Amino acid sequence: MVIAFLTGFFLGLSLIVAIGAQNSFVFRQGIIGPHVFYLALFCALSDTLLIIFGVAGISFFLNNFVTQFSNWLFGFSALWLLGYGILRLKAAFKANIMLEIEASKSKGLLSTISIAAILTFANPHVYLDTMILIGSVSQQFNGEDKLAFTLGASIASFVFFFILAYGAKLLEPVMRRPSSWRVLDCLIAFIMFTIAFKLVSIGNWL
Repeated sequence: MVIAFLTGFFLGLSLIVAIGAQNSFVFRQGIIGPHVFYLALFCALSDTLLIIFGVAGISFFLNNFVTQFSNWLFGFSALWLLGYGILRLKAAFKANIMLEIEASKSKGLLSTISIAAILTFANPHVYLDTMILIGSVSQQFNGEDKLAFTLGASIASFVFFFILAYGAKLLEPVMRRPSSWRVLDCLIAFIMFTIAFKLVSIGNWL
C-alpha cells in the first residue's frame, strides 16, 4: 500500500506542478489575496474528482477518444492556452495595471470560483493528466493498493494547490510595484505560448 500511495502521490505531483492556466491563476490570486482557501480547495477537489473518474476506468474510453481525435484535442488545447496567454499579455501592458489588481481584490467568491472552474474544466490538458495518465497507471493496482494510489494522487493535489496559493503570499511585498506585475504577466504569457507551440507541434498542425 505504501508503494502504491507514493506512486500516486509523486505521479500526481509531477503532472500538476507543470505551470498552466489553472496554476497561474491560483498563483496570481494567492498574491492578490481574497478567497485563497476556497480557491485552493476547489482546484484540489476538482482534480480529485477527475482522478477518481480516471481510476474508475473511464480512462479506457478516453484513450480511444484521444487516439482518434488527438490532433484536434492538441489543437484545441493550444488555442485555449494561446487565448489565456494573450489575456495576460494585454494585462501586462495596461497603463492602469494596479487599478486592475485592486479591482480583482473586490471580486466575489462566486466570480473567483467561476473563473477557476472555466480554467479547470475547459482545459483539455487537465483531462489528459488526471483521467487518462493517472487513470491508466492506476490499472496496475488492485483493491487496497488502488485505493492507496488514488489517495496519494489526490493528496498531491491538495498539497500542491495550498502551497501554491499560500506560498504566493510571500511575494506580496515585491508585487506592490506595477513593474513586478508586468513581469509576472509577461512570464505567464510566455509559458502559455511555449506550451501552446509544443502542443501544436505534437498535433502536427505545423
